[in-house]
Amino acid sequence: MSDLTQRAAELLADHRDRIDRLDAILVYTLGERFKHTQAVGRLKAQHDLPPSDPTREERQIERLEWLAKEADLDPEFAKKFLNFIISEVIRHHEKLQR
Repeated sequence: MSDLTQRAAELLADHRDRIDRLDAILVYTLGERFKHTQAVGRLKAQHDLPPSDPTREERQIERLEWLAKEADLDPEFAKKFLNFIISEVIRHHEKLQR
């Protein structure tokens, strides 16, 4: 193996280690987020509030698009990602209200 190939293999391993750490951070962060949205869902169910808040959801999407631009991430991807999360949260809230 040439020195360049060896160096490329080392760089690849380093990038993959960083990706693995970031994946773990994402999973644990989503877990923490869902703990809070579950608490919100229980509170909404206890007080007979609607499971969805379109005004807040719209603000959150706008905020995430701005954050995505700041982070040099495709805002459309970020919007799709948040919409997916919001739909899961609403599904959980609706389940709690049954």
